Amino acid sequence: MRALLASSIGVATAAALALPLALPSTALAHPAAVVAGPAAPETPAAPETPAVPAGSTESLPLVPVGPAAGRAAGVPGMSTSPRLPETRGLPAREVRTFSLVGVVWDDAGAHLDGRVQVRTRSVATAAWSDWQDVETHNTEHAADPGTAERGTGRTRGSTAPLWVGESDGIEVRVQAEPGGHTEGGGLPTGLRIELVDPGESTGAPQDAKNANPSEAAAPDRLSPVDDDKGEMALLPGMTMEMAESSSANVPMAPLGAHEIPALNKADSTADAVLADGALAAAPYIGPRPKIVTRMGWGADESLRESGFVYTNTVKAAFVHHTASGNNYACKDAPAVLRSLYRYHVVSSGWRDIGYNFAVDKCGTVYEGRAGGVAKAVLGAHTMGFNTDSMGIAVIGTFASTAPPKAAVDAVARLTAWKLGLFGADPRGKTTLRSGGGNLYAKGSNVSLNVISGHRDGFATECPGRHLYSQLPPTRTASAKLQGRP
Repeated sequence: MRALLASSIGVATAAALALPLALPSTALAHPAAVVAGPAAPETPAAPETPAVPAGSTESLPLVPVGPAAGRAAGVPGMSTSPRLPETRGLPAREVRTFSLVGVVWDDAGAHLDGRVQVRTRSVATAAWSDWQDVETHNTEHAADPGTAERGTGRTRGSTAPLWVGESDGIEVRVQAEPGGHTEGGGLPTGLRIELVDPGESTGAPQDAKNANPSEAAAPDRLSPVDDDKGEMALLPGMTMEMAESSSANVPMAPLGAHEIPALNKADSTADAVLADGALAAAPYIGPRPKIVTRMGWGADESLRESGFVYTNTVKAAFVHHTASGNNYACKDAPAVLRSLYRYHVVSSGWRDIGYNFAVDKCGTVYEGRAGGVAKAVLGAHTMGFNTDSMGIAVIGTFASTAPPKAAVDAVARLTAWKLGLFGADPRGKTTLRSGGGNLYAKGSNVSLNVISGHRDGFATECPGRHLYSQLPPTRTASAKLQGRP
């Protein structure tokens, strides 16, 4: 588990026009250009019912808007005074089908001090939702300042994304909070609403050896390299980008596997010792949980930058919530992940999804950022403390709602295994050097819990007070799974 380094770049968004709310839901028009991948040139108008199985992002500029008098419904909590703070938004309109929304702006270092609210129209019912708040989490989920990922010139400031389900109508209101960080108390420049369609899974068919998950743990695993040619051996329907991502998890699972199978504690320890002789003779490693791979949840590998970036070790795990809402079914979690991934890369300009792992409300664990689930992959989850750490995001919002027990238990299982690979005690403390943030100066050495909440490294509400309160018992459960006395 040694440091490696590679990077390249890619991101794009597109603007669109749309029809007024008065049109019936069946009279859709789609004159917008949709960008489904990085660095794509502007495309001509799309057909009325385009096929975009890999997903798409529609990016619409937010324009100055007046008081609430002319709106279809008043926005709760927003001022209707004649001396209205700077307000931007979109009137209700029909748009391309989408399932996740978020607001971005030009300067990744700028704050959005204000309130963002949206309401959406369901494809299934044609009914408009109530106004929903979008969390303006600003810069706390991002690459560290001064890093290559942060310095591409294409990263943007962004709110948390909000999962709304399949929708075809949108209305947006963003109102500045007087006295905020922005000069004059206004809003940051370049505000846009991002409408993300997760599309269908792009995963290639699994190799026949992986039809039975138990066979994926067998010693004679499929090699990612063709010995005769010295080149990557691709499965049918697999791209080089897919192979690059999938091969990072060989030999834990074959090339093209949709999941990495669970192992008991003894096998997890033996597997880790074989992989890295530097591990202690009897390390404290918890049983490996089943992990759905990027191919399993349908990641479009053409979106992310090629190659992987590693750090030296994993000393800490930061627990997050996605703040994307709890209105999803477990069967929809892969689509939520595809949307988050697209929002992080296409809309926010990151090299890949920010989190190293995700956990859904049913306790399923998913591979996040590419590079290998057992390796020290550099993420973009806790600004200032991405080096030598990993980020685990529980899909949902837990500021006022308790996280499901299945999700909390999954965090304990995941940390027991992954932290154990690097000799970390989940109940212990560790020291990380800050890369810069709003709590600790760049370069300062900070003592943190080995299992910390996002708020421990950055001034934020994440992971929500109800999930944060579950971290003490999670540390105990994780250590017990490792077999520590």
